Amino acid sequence: MKYSFSIGCKLENLKDLRAFIRESLGKHGVTEVQVSEIVLALDEMCSNLMIHAHHCNPKDFLEINIVIAPGTPLIFEIIDDGTLFDINQFSEPELNNLIHDKRKGGLGIRLVKSIMDKIEYTHQSGRNICRLQKTVTLTS
Repeated sequence: MKYSFSIGCKLENLKDLRAFIRESLGKHGVTEVQVSEIVLALDEMCSNLMIHAHHCNPKDFLEINIVIAPGTPLIFEIIDDGTLFDINQFSEPELNNLIHDKRKGGLGIRLVKSIMDKIEYTHQSGRNICRLQKTVTLTS
């Protein structure tokens, strides 16, 4: 089963993204804890893209695909045509430095990596594709 959603790059639109993820995963019996983790990770990824790659331009769009198949990890694709930012190439700041410098931010990437099992990037036909995988137990 594949679910698709398109969202304009305004932070106010993230609430619709969260609802789309919850509704899509809810149809397949993903536990509420796992749904909440996934929502948090995708919200973080999309908000970073909106802010850093698209400068919150509502005329730019992100496409989100969710692929659910029994016996395989859930696949989440975030597709855009903004500036490529590969989370796997980012050097995470040390936690002690964040605390000492009293920086806001800097923990989102660490959070996404701790929630998702696999994160990979590709560039096809002028578009960036961030593919995230998460293994869950489906009850339906």
